Amino acid sequence: MSIDTCTSTSTGTEVLIVGSGPTGLVLAIDLARRGIRHRVVDRAPRGFPGSRGTGLQPRTLEVFEDLGVLPAFLAAGGPCPPMMNWDGPRQLGEWELVERAAPTPAAPYGEVLMLPQWRTVEILGARLAELGGHVDFDTELTDFSQDADGVTATLTHADGERETVRVDYLVGADGGRSTVRKALGVDFEGDFVDPRPVLLADFFLEGLERTHWHIWPQAPGGMVMMRPLEGTESFQFLARFEDTGHTPDAERDATPEALQRLLEERTGRTDLRVGEVTWSSTFRARAAMAGRFRSDRVLLAGDAAHVHSPAGGQGLNTSLQDAYNLGWKLDAVLRLNAPDTLLDTYESERMEVAAGVLGLSTRVHRADQGDNPRRGTETHQLGIGYPTSPLTRELRQDVPEGALRAGDRAPDAPCKDPSGATVRLFDAFRGPQFTLLAVGYEDGLPAFEGGLARTYRVEGPTPDLRDPDGHARAAYGSGLFLIRPDGYVGLATDDPSDVSAYLREITGQG
Repeated sequence: MSIDTCTSTSTGTEVLIVGSGPTGLVLAIDLARRGIRHRVVDRAPRGFPGSRGTGLQPRTLEVFEDLGVLPAFLAAGGPCPPMMNWDGPRQLGEWELVERAAPTPAAPYGEVLMLPQWRTVEILGARLAELGGHVDFDTELTDFSQDADGVTATLTHADGERETVRVDYLVGADGGRSTVRKALGVDFEGDFVDPRPVLLADFFLEGLERTHWHIWPQAPGGMVMMRPLEGTESFQFLARFEDTGHTPDAERDATPEALQRLLEERTGRTDLRVGEVTWSSTFRARAAMAGRFRSDRVLLAGDAAHVHSPAGGQGLNTSLQDAYNLGWKLDAVLRLNAPDTLLDTYESERMEVAAGVLGLSTRVHRADQGDNPRRGTETHQLGIGYPTSPLTRELRQDVPEGALRAGDRAPDAPCKDPSGATVRLFDAFRGPQFTLLAVGYEDGLPAFEGGLARTYRVEGPTPDLRDPDGHARAAYGSGLFLIRPDGYVGLATDDPSDVSAYLREITGQG
């Protein structure tokens, strides 16, 4: 029987996103709330089914708050459990992997939130659906070409039908083996951080307490770890093989029977009972980055642009923030009058961040080989910024050392509105627009049309927000701060004419 492979043609899509993992979904959500016509396609039949990337860093939680999904994540996830060391069947004692940190006025989320990746995908997918979007599963990008005006992509559906799509931009968020990156011929340079192979699985297990993240660091044949997965009755299992010549196979080595044997051999415990295995995978820790994140009208994001060791929980979080950086820039180019060159700053900003995070995750991986390693606040990604970006303007004079500067993440602070109700600065920033924050500034300010920016005066004779406890002043000092839609200080100045000039240059409006 021949398969119908007729070709249909569709138009009207502005951005085609290839890949429906967390990166693609965050970008789709950001575009959907901006009214950008987009489409998400994925050759898989459904969303990602495994636990893989489980740590959501504080900066990512801030992004989720802006995108309207944080309550769902806080309800579904939980804190990193304490670690429990074992030697065979003998319990050695517990220790903390992460540095426990309380929220502060400037940083409202103090610790990593743990949640299996499949649940992250579910929550993001539900938010996209609320905004009127969806994922076209069983739909594979099989070809594309680009010209000065756009991209022509060929999509092949599960029944063999081909579809031609004409779009303004294509974003490859299709993982470490990215079809888009390979088709562009972009180098993906890097190396193995650790040559030892790892078997990863999600399974049901009887006999192990769900109060800890259990680790056998000196198990015969290689380390074993098991962690209870939030919101489920299952565990995430990880086994490393000291024999670098061994190649574990997920189908062969992750059956319940094979995992039962492996557990008994490595833990010495015969009281543990392995049940259904719901997902499995293998990997060797690698660090690599694409030589370019942009090739004209095609952009790379997430694992398609950079892959990390899982140590320190950096890869997923960096990938999500690629999308958050890109969304507002696509909006500015497609909806405003921003020059196409604005998208060049996506590449320059995110390549610098990715290189730094790759270095951090590699250092954390190597530090993990010692006894009872610990994650500090350097993994929270709150210190990441864009000080060297062409979009960054620090125009104030005599800024004190250590003070907030243009390019830094814009801190939160609890304030009061005229009625006395508490309003956080993150409440003021929320949404797809720029925000002009005037702290202790009493002169006239520019007006903005079309929702490009919102203005908030903090203190002064006619304030929009009061700062009774001084948290905003402590975080910002004084002056005019133009906050980018992705939560970074783009401009810091004392002259309101600089604000209009900046917006005209960056977005073509103002």
